[in-house]
Amino acid sequence: MLLAHLRELNTREQFQPGILSVFMNANHFIKKGIYQGIKRHSNKLNGTLLDVGCGNKPYKNLFHVTEYIGIDIINEAHDHTLEPVDLIFDGRTIPFKNQSFDSVFSSEVFEHVFYLEELIQEINRVLKEDGQLLITLPFVWIEHEKPNDFARYTSFGVMNLLERNGFQIVCSEKSSTYHETIFQLIAAYVYNTVIPKNAILRWPLTLLLVAPVNLIGILVSFLFPNNRDLYLNNIILAQKIKDVSIS
Repeated sequence: MLLAHLRELNTREQFQPGILSVFMNANHFIKKGIYQGIKRHSNKLNGTLLDVGCGNKPYKNLFHVTEYIGIDIINEAHDHTLEPVDLIFDGRTIPFKNQSFDSVFSSEVFEHVFYLEELIQEINRVLKEDGQLLITLPFVWIEHEKPNDFARYTSFGVMNLLERNGFQIVCSEKSSTYHETIFQLIAAYVYNTVIPKNAILRWPLTLLLVAPVNLIGILVSFLFPNNRDLYLNNIILAQKIKDVSIS
């Protein structure tokens, strides 16, 4: 019972981090930035929402929409067997009719798409005129879900892709400060390289070795001048302004 509660708490803190995340989450800064960014803009999305690359739908409760549909791919690096995926697709052609959705959401997915421009065109196709698109994707982060990790995009790069394919940028944000980015990478290194994989040892050693890194990162970011030239993630809200054809 206690172990199950701790696992549930750990899962929640991984995706929707609170104060406990500082002490138990090796990805505190990146997850905090993504969560806060999505939460800030979630009320802009309404009606029928499509979650592209939904996985376990960790942010579903942030959206107040009439229908929430999640699609994903078969991925050897990410098992979806126990996840609430509504429909499996091929990663290139979204299996819905033109202008089926009022909103589209996709978090930490675009870096895993080799033919990203084709997918953006597909999102444009299934999105209604003036529909809203909210995405997050990494700029500085370690390779993950190998070997299906193909790209990193600057804010200018992803905005250009969206604008070329029928979208207008409403808001573009960077999820972390320079110092938060550096300390996040240190915490990830300690967790993934120094701490053994043994599940029993991971929690106490995370508290012992990772929590101080997170705390120092918070303190340094508070005390020293900062900027966002080096950052972890892009958070972009865009609006469909025209239909584009798939070439």
